[in-house]
Amino acid sequence: MDKILLGVSSCLLGEKVRFDAGHKKNRYLLNVLSNYFDFRPFCPETAIGLGVPREPIRLVEKDSRVICIGTKNKDLDVTEKLNAIADKQLDWHQKISGYILKKDSPSCGMERVKIYKKNMPERTGVGIYAQRLMKNQPHLPVEEEGRLNDLLIRENFIQRVYIYYRWQRLMESPFTLSRIQQFHAQHKYIYMSHDQDAARKSGALLASGDEKNVLKIAQEYLTQIMLLLQTVATKKNHANTLQHIQGYLKKKISEDDKQELKFTIEQYRLGYLPLIVPITLLRHHFRKYPNNYITDSYYMCPYPGELMLLNSL
Repeated sequence: MDKILLGVSSCLLGEKVRFDAGHKKNRYLLNVLSNYFDFRPFCPETAIGLGVPREPIRLVEKDSRVICIGTKNKDLDVTEKLNAIADKQLDWHQKISGYILKKDSPSCGMERVKIYKKNMPERTGVGIYAQRLMKNQPHLPVEEEGRLNDLLIRENFIQRVYIYYRWQRLMESPFTLSRIQQFHAQHKYIYMSHDQDAARKSGALLASGDEKNVLKIAQEYLTQIMLLLQTVATKKNHANTLQHIQGYLKKKISEDDKQELKFTIEQYRLGYLPLIVPITLLRHHFRKYPNNYITDSYYMCPYPGELMLLNSL
């Protein structure tokens, strides 16, 4: 697979674009993710003409709206410039498959950015550029570099990026309802591990559709799956999904092998084993007894194994 393109705040790649002429180089991005992803760096603050170094900016509530102004020069209002520069990036924003933003930034922060209300900060804000980006691209997987230190959030983000990337490739060629249904079948068990009710809802949407309204169905389907994928998968849901997959082996493997699988899945559910253990055991059995449906499914191989994300779940 070609490297997937991600948008990234420039300072995270070591570019000295911050207000103090420094950077926030992120070693996980540069040492690990760079092996699988190409990065499209962007700094909205320098893009709108703010120099390096420069006066810091911050979010302030004024007249019931949030604006972005200088910390010293209150006449330095860059709110509309940051919105406009986000809109100008629409072309490449539509081509990327995910975005990693700088946390706490008044331009790039995804959540919990300080908003000053009567000079008292509250962590309830979203960076101006980030907010417009997410409004313009509501399905795009977006995360902050700080949250990626959480292994569950990290895995969730990478998984969403790969699914969104595959959806983008699907949309590049003439598509049909049957191809979207095939896409759903390939990802069904991933959806189940996140939200079983939402997974059934997205399946029902495709089952009730027809070719006449395939474009509408495709957009509604994408909205549903990207929303359900934001829910971090639980051990309980993973265990239930693994048991469903084990059902394809019930007439193939011995009773001892069935009990071993059952025990391993339960040990995972209780937190004694990582997810990679029952998945590896299932892979072993399906190599001996292949099943086309499971072979086509991405659940047991959602992204390159070298990322070792399943080892930490």
